[in-house]
Amino acid sequence: MRPAKDNYRRRESGKSREEFRRVSPQEIEENENQLEGRNALTEALRSGRTIDKVFVASGDTDRALQHLAAQAKEAGAVVVPVDRRKLDAMSTTHSHQGVIALAAARDYCSIDDILQEAADRGEAPLIVICDELSDPHNLGAILRSAECAGAHGVIIPKRRSVGLTATVAKASAGAVEYMKVAKVTNITSAIMELKEKGVWIFGTAAEGSVPMYQADLTVPAGIVIGNEGDGMSQLVRKNCDMLVHIPMKGQISSLNASAAASILLYEAVRQRLSK
Repeated sequence: MRPAKDNYRRRESGKSREEFRRVSPQEIEENENQLEGRNALTEALRSGRTIDKVFVASGDTDRALQHLAAQAKEAGAVVVPVDRRKLDAMSTTHSHQGVIALAAARDYCSIDDILQEAADRGEAPLIVICDELSDPHNLGAILRSAECAGAHGVIIPKRRSVGLTATVAKASAGAVEYMKVAKVTNITSAIMELKEKGVWIFGTAAEGSVPMYQADLTVPAGIVIGNEGDGMSQLVRKNCDMLVHIPMKGQISSLNASAAASILLYEAVRQRLSK
């Protein structure tokens, strides 16, 4: 029986015949945000659609392609030169013309938009700052917890971080539609901007000197969540006003990034409700 078109994709093998491989649900979701070919990217940019990342064939001297990549970069996308073989592997149309773009599931906002959201609600800002999270499920779960806790926004970096992909949107259970997300060039610079505007920065670290229950989270607060492997970068850690830790009673010494974010967010909620 011939495989169903929607659930399988052709794959070139080393032999003359073609094989089929099953396409995962996650691939199907991500492909909804994947734009292939020059016309597709040109029209997306012309319409004002937010583009997260653009993969361009490295070493290609085509001026039209270089100009398109420059336009995407000017529009805020991260442009990544890659080998054509990677583009071939990523492609679902097999007609990428040297460029594949990943569009955001939702538009980004600015830090000022997040702070304005807090001012409009008459509340002290409560912001989650994600330092290079790579797992879309973690970011989606953080967006969900942040929305439920009444946070005013989430900040992520442009590079070395997952953006607002289809998988992130799904993992957020709809929170991506309501939570303001700012995508910044540099997390440390964003932290400095927040500090200048009166926001206290609380870094989360197992070796933090202050238990979270002793940290005053009723003040304008930015909670930094480090990446899944190494935690916060040294520069980000250095610029935090305070390093806090979550008391651990079990044998395992660390929590998933999204779980840690949820715990800190709801400690902030508890403190603010009892204030």
